[in-house]
Amino acid sequence: MSEIPRFLRPFVAEHPDLPPPVAVAANLDLYLPDGPGPHPVVLLVHGGPIPDDLDVPPRGWPVKHGYAALLRAAGLAAAVVDHRLHVVDGTVDAVTAAADVAAATAALRAHPDVDGDRVLYWAFSGGGLLSADWIRARPAWLRAIFLSYPLLASPAPYLPEEDRLTIDPRFAPIDAVAEAGAAAPLIVLTRCGRERPLLAGFVEQFVAAASPEIIDVPDGQHAFDVLDDIDQSRAALTRAVARAAEVLNEKVIYDPERAAR
Repeated sequence: MSEIPRFLRPFVAEHPDLPPPVAVAANLDLYLPDGPGPHPVVLLVHGGPIPDDLDVPPRGWPVKHGYAALLRAAGLAAAVVDHRLHVVDGTVDAVTAAADVAAATAALRAHPDVDGDRVLYWAFSGGGLLSADWIRARPAWLRAIFLSYPLLASPAPYLPEEDRLTIDPRFAPIDAVAEAGAAAPLIVLTRCGRERPLLAGFVEQFVAAASPEIIDVPDGQHAFDVLDDIDQSRAALTRAVARAAEVLNEKVIYDPERAAR
């Protein structure tokens, strides 16, 4: 019997069933909470690079359904986008993926059941690279960026030449947060104690530069939310979802200069 691919493994936390999604676009599913809207929204941004011919796209992964269900139970809308973070001719096509995420965000903000002024991005693994744009130039409606076991810099310089993939240098969150300084958005980082050494090194550089809020999973590994069925994992998920709800329900002072972005 073949092993279940990691992305199809069950989510480690129990969660309510999801209702059918609202198909905002062909690559974008929206799950609305109970009650009248408009609702604040969390956009879940998967990792990669991934093959372009997966039988089950990220919108169908159990882990993304798990996060969406927990967020919805907390009174938030949750959206899952399929973006094209693929390898094309030796290049990780983050440019196309970032454009997909930007288009998904615009579609969500225009949806009548979504409060377009209360948006949170939650990126995972290789999707962390895409956060550089949001860190560098934060719009007023972006309340926070959550990062779970993220990739925060290109690993290419540290790999054997035959394994290196190129990526546009724009997608470097460690550099972006240094450029943004105090203008960077709130960042909440879920950090795994058993992270891959190279990625863990990037995380520590990012923490030194950004001083994010940190949720630790001391015994967790990369993709702990499907690989580590332990209480630590569930506690981290509960804490992160609660923090997302807190951030999106906070009152903020209107800044017309930011709002114009």
